Amino acid sequence: MNSSTAGENARKPAGRMRIPGTLVGLAAVLFLESAALAAVTVWFLVEILTTQVNSVGGSILTLTLAAGATAWIASAGVGALRARSWVRGAALTWQLCQLAVAVGAFQGIFAQPLVGVAIVVPTLVALVLLFVPPTTQALRRDPR
Repeated sequence: MNSSTAGENARKPAGRMRIPGTLVGLAAVLFLESAALAAVTVWFLVEILTTQVNSVGGSILTLTLAAGATAWIASAGVGALRARSWVRGAALTWQLCQLAVAVGAFQGIFAQPLVGVAIVVPTLVALVLLFVPPTTQALRRDPR
């Protein structure tokens, strides 16, 4: 057995790990958030194409960032179903970004409390699911 074969065997799991329901729930929330952001991205694209924009470059940048975030969240959902440890950081970062947007939705002249609630509820659900013991144990780098 050469060193490359030994390295490949070391990466393969000994058996199929059972994914806890909390991790499946986290993946479901991430997929729902990804679908919602995809809908907003499509809406934004339609707005760019059908209305007069103040800054074409800024609009294209915002559209690109929204599309990238959609792909990032969807990949985090897939990673959650595969129990990848990097999902913790990706999901936590996204939830904190959403919390910042939600706080903004509750404040100011153009406050939209219903939008804030629609953002806060799945964010809090995802944060709880992210930190419950079955999820944290499943997402450990060295599962025991």
